Amino acid sequence: MVTSTERSIAAAEAHSAHNYHPLPVVVAYAEGAWMTDVEGRRFLDMLAGYSALNFGHGNRRLINAAKAQLDRVTLTSRAFHHDRFADFCTELAALCGKDMVLPMNTGAEAVETAVKTARKWGYRVKGVPDGRAKIVVAGNNFHGRTTTIISFSTDEEARADYGPYTPGFEIVPYGDLPALDAAVDENTVAVLLEPIQGEAGVLVPPPGYLPGVRRLTAERGVLFIADEIQSGLGRTGRTFACDHEDVVPDMYVLGKALGGGVVPVSAVVASREVLGVFRPGEHGSTFGGNPLACAVALEVVAMLRSGEFQQRATELGDHLHHELGLLVGGGAVEAVRGRGLWAGVDIAPSVGTGRQISERLMERGVLVKDTHGSTIRIAPPLVISKEDLDWGLEQLRGVLAA
Repeated sequence: MVTSTERSIAAAEAHSAHNYHPLPVVVAYAEGAWMTDVEGRRFLDMLAGYSALNFGHGNRRLINAAKAQLDRVTLTSRAFHHDRFADFCTELAALCGKDMVLPMNTGAEAVETAVKTARKWGYRVKGVPDGRAKIVVAGNNFHGRTTTIISFSTDEEARADYGPYTPGFEIVPYGDLPALDAAVDENTVAVLLEPIQGEAGVLVPPPGYLPGVRRLTAERGVLFIADEIQSGLGRTGRTFACDHEDVVPDMYVLGKALGGGVVPVSAVVASREVLGVFRPGEHGSTFGGNPLACAVALEVVAMLRSGEFQQRATELGDHLHHELGLLVGGGAVEAVRGRGLWAGVDIAPSVGTGRQISERLMERGVLVKDTHGSTIRIAPPLVISKEDLDWGLEQLRGVLAA
């Protein structure tokens, strides 16, 4: 007999483009850190929508904020003002210690906005000759999947067959400050980095790298753009991953958790000097900064101001990394990286691929996701209990020992 799971997956395979290879589970309901599939089986979510669900599934504060706004107004476009917009921009700017916010919807849109902002700033403020602006990025980056963004990707799977590519970018090794210094020239307008590289396997840069980037960019008159779409908003135990080294970039790029897993919300946040380069008609988005998005994001900002989620990520993250560290050297795990409730675990080839380990964990009721062949990523919602986290880790130990 064909199961509901098999029937749903077959229909999806038949009628959707095959641009993803999801695990064979069909989720029907979720709450907190747990998801239930169409067969009634429960799974511990240890991925949290790549950090979009930092505050858990169905968080009541966020759902209530969304429901209240749904009964009032959901969209005006930016042709008109609405009564949630000013509060959203004011509160998010204050959280970031900046002056201005440019709201968009998805992370990729925010990165595109950051690129456009940096170039326009370079021409109008720095005085770079027209058409010569350069942005320096890091190898193994993941900033999204638009044509411009994949133009400076080193992941051939994400890049192949999409050319011709957008010029104006130079790629240097992540964590290599001398290489970055050598790449910055008189036409460089920005350095765009992830403070922790998520898709690459949760790669944490060497100590002193981010302060070095901040110092170098300030001295050379270049914007430092921190893509905190995955690393920001509590995931690492601080509001922003840059906070761990007391680094304040010129521009934050935010997304994912900013919408609480309820609606897509993203934003670029910077000083008035930087975002003030825009004039009406030069950039925009019909849905960017819509009332529903602002209502949810305002609640996210309020939750982050309490410090509760950052503290949970710190305490549970310390426990997570201690337990994962015990697995290194036993033959099954080659390395563990990360910060807060975020970890990349490199699986020994003799044990299996990252995909195989993810599938075996799914059979035990735990959902994670692989990347780059041998690595699994662990990033549970910040609301996960220590007991549930320990249960998930017990399942990982069981899979690795099997």
